[in-house]
Amino acid sequence: MMYLSETQTATPYSKFAATSKDEKKQRMVPSKVGMLIIYVPALVGSIVYLWLAHFELLSQYQVNVAAGMVMLHFLKRTLEVLFLHKYSGSTDLSTAGLIGFVYAFHTVMICGTSNPNPLDSSVTVGSLLFIIGTVGNFYHHYLLACLRGGDAGRGLAKQYVAPRGGLFEFVAAPHYLFELIGWLGIAIVSEQATAYLIFAGMVSYLSARSKNQNTWNKQKFSDKDWPSTRKNLIPFLY
Repeated sequence: MMYLSETQTATPYSKFAATSKDEKKQRMVPSKVGMLIIYVPALVGSIVYLWLAHFELLSQYQVNVAAGMVMLHFLKRTLEVLFLHKYSGSTDLSTAGLIGFVYAFHTVMICGTSNPNPLDSSVTVGSLLFIIGTVGNFYHHYLLACLRGGDAGRGLAKQYVAPRGGLFEFVAAPHYLFELIGWLGIAIVSEQATAYLIFAGMVSYLSARSKNQNTWNKQKFSDKDWPSTRKNLIPFLY
């Protein structure tokens, strides 16, 4: 699974996409297309589940808060790909397809196993964490998008700038941290071991990816722009 392989080599998308030499061995697609392949299947899966449950076409399944959160998460990610993020590279199609399948499978598992009591305190706590994670993740994605200006997609050379603002002053990947907070909220609301196992897998994957991101930043930028003491994911700890 990609969670384990990430600790050995970065999953080939975003900054860690294949080089021009590697592209000859792989089928590449524009990064925006690749990211849509990653997120849209899970979005569609959650919408289909909620539609079927709402109209009681699958009597054993019910509309639930956790399923709604998953749908909102992937709707946000899809809209960010379409309207916020600026892309200039390419993504390995097989990698995008694999991640898209895993996310879709996670979505089906969470939607199908969750049936929380809306009045339970865990729903309140989980919902609060989900909101914090979603807002924090979007804010740091916005900061990253602002770094690219209007140059991406115009055929100009990539110019990476050290991120500033928010928790970027403390860690390399605060957007991953807030994404994990959101997934923890989903797991708490779900009240199912399945959701907690998925959350654990996300922790493994994004922790390793944040480490790769921090290593990349330290190699790319001067110590003044990116201090060597800056952490990967959790301020002051990791």
